[in-house]
Amino acid sequence: MDADEAPEESAPSEPMGAFVVVAFVEPTPVGVPFSKRRWPLHVTLLRFDAPRGRAMAAVGRALASHHDPITVRIADDANFGFHGRVRVSLVHHEPGLHALHERVLSEVAAVGGRVHSPQHTGRGFRPHITVQGERRVHEGERVVLDDFALIDMAPDGDTSVRLPLVAWGRGAR
Repeated sequence: MDADEAPEESAPSEPMGAFVVVAFVEPTPVGVPFSKRRWPLHVTLLRFDAPRGRAMAAVGRALASHHDPITVRIADDANFGFHGRVRVSLVHHEPGLHALHERVLSEVAAVGGRVHSPQHTGRGFRPHITVQGERRVHEGERVVLDDFALIDMAPDGDTSVRLPLVAWGRGAR
């Protein structure tokens, strides 16, 4: 094969990273890490793996057209996770939140992101806020979601901390 027929050399691929898109309930600054054991209160929109640049671009596209806060009402508590060991407060169905989840899911899929727990996406999406000891929301409470962020689940390979990379909404100000 001569030089004119040689396949193009592709750029080195960016390594996969682990990310989560959240709507924070508690104010959380970009660039300030927190312990994996002490998350600020939040609603998870999607957990996925993708190269960092693609993750940021996909989530940016999904959230770029989202301008209005989403008000949700808290439902009763439930137990999630392995053997039901994680106490959560469920969020009543809110069409705007589900639509935002679907946009994030679609954009992440478009860049080849690998979704964790696909059974908990789309129709299986059950928004909730994990109880964090004494920090929690209560049934009947209304919570305004206007602080969205992309979180690196292992910045520089350190799985003991989480790092908000970029924010949209109130958190971006």
